[in-house]
Amino acid sequence: MAVYQRLHGRFGHAGWWPARSRFEVCLGAILTQNTAWPNVEKALASLRSRRWLSFRALQGLTPERLEPALRSAGTYRVKARRVVAFVAFLGSAYRGRVRLMADQEARALRAQLLAVHGIGRETADAIALYAAGRPLFVVDAYTRRVFSRLGLVRGTEPYDELQRYFMDRLPRSAPLYNDYHAQIVRLAKDHCRTRPRCGGCPLEDLCPKHGVSLSPSSSSSLRPLRSPR
Repeated sequence: MAVYQRLHGRFGHAGWWPARSRFEVCLGAILTQNTAWPNVEKALASLRSRRWLSFRALQGLTPERLEPALRSAGTYRVKARRVVAFVAFLGSAYRGRVRLMADQEARALRAQLLAVHGIGRETADAIALYAAGRPLFVVDAYTRRVFSRLGLVRGTEPYDELQRYFMDRLPRSAPLYNDYHAQIVRLAKDHCRTRPRCGGCPLEDLCPKHGVSLSPSSSSSLRPLRSPR
């Protein structure tokens, strides 16, 4: 919470995920796998221009028919199959209504999503959190980078271990997890880049910069998961 409060104090409430509907959130979470968000936006715009950005419009489309609309998202053939699989799941499990996922227990929903072709842990948690409002903390590459440099995690832990680390130390709150992840993304893009820009970072006085420099460890009270390697 000390980290979150610093970030929120600097950046304000982020408002995340960028989408016009719950269904669009789901598609964005699938399409953003292994590509940059601007490429996803192009693919979503392509779907919108075809009037395909809804469950009803995509229901029954084959992957081959869908592929040209997803070309900008990269690995578009793979992603077309994943989108088609998700649409089929949504129809069979929730009558095509993403909002009905909000009534499902978080872990049960996660298990259902993980059973869908091509949906892994990060994607499943993003759909559960951002589309269904279920309290599951999303761990991504930005999270690993920021918190390993802070010395709180190694950054190489299995996904579920890192997720437990956050959820055990935070209130179970979907709005909090939502905004926290957005704050991490903002920090990673503005300051904690691959080549970091530490000057002006809201966490600079807390950060021992593990993997960045030989700066001595901070005297902060933040407690690590275990000592970094």
